[in-house]
Amino acid sequence: MTIARLLVVDDDSEMREMLTAFLRRSGFFVLPAATRDEIRAHLAGGRIDLILLDVMLGDDSGVEICAELRAEHDMPIILVSALSADHQRMAGYEVGADDYIAKPFNPQLLLARVRAVLHRARRTPSLVYRRSTGRYAFAGWIYDGKRDEVTSPQGYQVALSRRETELLKVLLANPHIPLTREEIAAALDMCEDGATEASGRAIDVLVGRLRSKIERSAKEPDILKTVRGTGYILAVDVSVAAA
Repeated sequence: MTIARLLVVDDDSEMREMLTAFLRRSGFFVLPAATRDEIRAHLAGGRIDLILLDVMLGDDSGVEICAELRAEHDMPIILVSALSADHQRMAGYEVGADDYIAKPFNPQLLLARVRAVLHRARRTPSLVYRRSTGRYAFAGWIYDGKRDEVTSPQGYQVALSRRETELLKVLLANPHIPLTREEIAAALDMCEDGATEASGRAIDVLVGRLRSKIERSAKEPDILKTVRGTGYILAVDVSVAAA
């Protein structure tokens, strides 16, 4: 089995060394970095399977670096930061972060999140990162990411909540791929520690709300179907074009 290669990026030498040592003991091949140039050097030097990227890198911005990396690479990126307000988390997700972990954190929780993101990355492309400027066509519907508008086959606009839009974007990026409730919840940052059942119920409610807006019959859905024992699947083809 291939050993995952991680890149730990933090300008705090103590934190960087602690994370590097901990993740190496946990079975990963880990490379440390402190600057944008060091990140580029490691990426040029070989395969990187996941990047743990601190948000505050001296005068540099981990969020900006994440955006630049995402434009060129598809490896998972987990942002680590002492800034944990909702708008700060959303800023990270908007530029392509696959997860966002707030400091201080339990190292075992960090390890679990790293393993979960690597597992999802092996199954499908990143569930969290969705380019926001695409124009998605599916079953006669159009989602315009640039305008953040959903248009029905009949030509009228349908208003979706922020959560409903986020769910739709996850599904549009993974057509014909069964997604578990846990994967969807993690992509939408709805997982609470030790509350898997609760987040699963929240996903069921959210799916029901989205179905009520895009299905001809929410009770007999044709677009967003249930996969018994797994979760949900977008059961239609999706075409993507620049908006």
